Amino acid sequence: MANEKDYFGLSWIVSLILAIIPFTSCVLGAVTRIKEGHIVAGVLRLLLGWNVIYVLDIVFMVLNQRIFRLLNI
Repeated sequence: MANEKDYFGLSWIVSLILAIIPFTSCVLGAVTRIKEGHIVAGVLRLLLGWNVIYVLDIVFMVLNQRIFRLLNI
């Protein structure tokens, strides 16, 4: 569906499994966003990723096959 893959270019099923695990979802999501050059989004993922964004990541991975993009700037 999308050209860029989430969580370091891993496949969708591996990214889905990593999104289900709370700690890895928070940390890998933040590292992925920082790697893309979105420092503010990465920091927000570290601060909010353990509760709000964690649930959104799972929903977005199932529906859109991508992690939730909080800030797309």
